[in-house]
Amino acid sequence: MAALRRARRGAGSGLCRTLRALSGKKNEYDLLVIGGGSGGLACAKEAAQFGRKVAVLDYVDPSPQGTTWGLGGTCVNVGCIPKKLMHQAALLGSALKDAHHYGWNIAQPVHHTWSVMAQAVQNYVKSLNWGHRVQLQDKKVKYFNMKGSFSDPHTVRGLTKAGKETIVTADNIVIATGGRPKYPTHIAGALQYGITSDDLFWLKESPGKTLIVGASYVSLECAGFLTGIGLDTAVMMRSIPLRGFDQQMASLVTEHMESYGTKFLKRCFPTKVEKLESNRLQVTWKNTDLGTEETDSFDTVMWAVGRAPDTKTLNLETVGVKTNSETGKIIVDASEATSVPHIYAIGDITEGRPELTPTAIAAGKLLAQRLFGQSSELMDYDSVPTTVFTPLEYGCVGLSEEAAVQCHGSDNIEVFHAYYKPLEFTVAERDATQCYMKMVCLREREQRILGLHFIGPNAGEVIQGFALGINFSLRDVSD
Repeated sequence: MAALRRARRGAGSGLCRTLRALSGKKNEYDLLVIGGGSGGLACAKEAAQFGRKVAVLDYVDPSPQGTTWGLGGTCVNVGCIPKKLMHQAALLGSALKDAHHYGWNIAQPVHHTWSVMAQAVQNYVKSLNWGHRVQLQDKKVKYFNMKGSFSDPHTVRGLTKAGKETIVTADNIVIATGGRPKYPTHIAGALQYGITSDDLFWLKESPGKTLIVGASYVSLECAGFLTGIGLDTAVMMRSIPLRGFDQQMASLVTEHMESYGTKFLKRCFPTKVEKLESNRLQVTWKNTDLGTEETDSFDTVMWAVGRAPDTKTLNLETVGVKTNSETGKIIVDASEATSVPHIYAIGDITEGRPELTPTAIAAGKLLAQRLFGQSSELMDYDSVPTTVFTPLEYGCVGLSEEAAVQCHGSDNIEVFHAYYKPLEFTVAERDATQCYMKMVCLREREQRILGLHFIGPNAGEVIQGFALGINFSLRDVSD
């Protein structure tokens, strides 16, 4: 029956295309973007600049805990923006501790009120949601608050929350639906009682004593600011921290976080989560080093065990858009084209691309320029700077030391490094043990820089300057 249903859908789709072709009816839009995140909005607005008829279709499925948000995607609503603002709140807490060294008389202990911070952050995010809607309206981009699925390669069926259907046709379609956090559904109680980053930033009350499971950058960033605002916070990690990043730097990051007050349950994995009569959550886990089973209770359990592309309802198989069977991500070429002509994909949903907002924005703009502006420029995904906003920030560009050795061999790699003490740490007598920088180079000829890594205050700003110089030097070498 399933095969029969699929065949009927395919036949219907083909019939739609045939009838439209016979009637000579044109598609309604030059470009339809499915997904209202950073990349999708950038692509839509850029296309509109060329006088094209553009539509954006965006819908947020509630998280398992019921959290929803507005237009703007992960970065604006449950990612970069609220994360960096809460990171800033934690940095202010550290500054208050330093202040008396500089002559400020501040009563101790200081107290942080989650609800005040959360309200301010959420109000700012809502202003960004509104701003995006206004920008689309100003640029005459049609906005549909609907969930989209393909009917045929030029036709998308939009469905509102109330179940109302709208059919949208377009010459070109861009998929930019991003990803959502994974839940470890094999763990009893994980889905019922746990939250993810989709929920944390929209909590109205303090999460209290928190366990974060996972060792990704999302996990460490959230654990860092929760610790910084005075919450009892633990990170449970099964193996290594910051997989994919330079592991020497990752160790320095976690060492600093431990000295900062974050607890780490290393080589541990949870087996079940239970709700107690007190409404606290009791977590049971195994310690693989000791071979023991341990338990503790928390107010909040947050899963940070990876993200999955949001493709389930798109009906990609009907139109033949190919995905990686292991990751579920859409396979694209250098021009962001999928396996179907005129269907493109950008951002976190694409295979082999960095999951970064600036790259999605740039890729979206360049795609629109190629489609409608006689441009041939492709997005350059090499040497993109990245920052992890842990209490002591970690910025990097290029290859990790491990990746450089894998690519070129250990005998062909030279590493230059230095510890340093930021001036602002001196008077406040702060520990600078983990303030460190290293440069990974090729030994031969001009010792070309392969990667640069920096841990310290304002790493995000610092690494951007270095990235600019490194990219220019690489361009000179290739030219």
